[in-house]
Amino acid sequence: MILENKLNITNQVELAKAEEKISKQKAKQLFDSGDIAKVEVGTFSGLSFIHTYLFEDIYDFAGKMRTVNIAKGNFRFAPLMYLEASLKHIDSMPESNFDQIIEKYVEMNIAHPFREGNGRATRIWIDLILKNKIKQVVDWNLVDKEEYLSAMERSVVKDVEIKVLLKQALTDKINDRALFMKGIDVSYFYEGYSEFKTEEL
Repeated sequence: MILENKLNITNQVELAKAEEKISKQKAKQLFDSGDIAKVEVGTFSGLSFIHTYLFEDIYDFAGKMRTVNIAKGNFRFAPLMYLEASLKHIDSMPESNFDQIIEKYVEMNIAHPFREGNGRATRIWIDLILKNKIKQVVDWNLVDKEEYLSAMERSVVKDVEIKVLLKQALTDKINDRALFMKGIDVSYFYEGYSEFKTEEL
């Protein structure tokens, strides 16, 4: 099923390409314009700002809470009827150290508040919490795709694996532009998008 989009694209491959190009350009702009400093750190409202920023030129639902139940493989994300309560709970979760921040990230992944683009927006969101609270960010280049995806899948039951994986990839280069741009590329690669390099758009 092809998502309804503002570009009126009806071909899945074309839509994926357009989505990648436009939203990567917006991710680059988010950093270069300084708008990233406007993001409310650690809240759904902040995540919604990021999601809107990346996807508003493509989808009407950008930044808006999903109105359908969604699943990936065998995993069902938070049911719609509990989504709002779940997001309120996530907003109030502590985030003063690495473990707490990752626990919050895992919960937000389970909530999966948007129709599409959750992972990409949430990885920017978690880096902002890490930067703000412990003065570090993840160097996503050091995080293997398969290891990351299986650790995230298992994090619903046990979050030790994802904590270990991300902890070994921490860096204190929190304002490094090149690191941010490469991180966007890796984040998109996890989701199967690797047609464009953010830096070159």
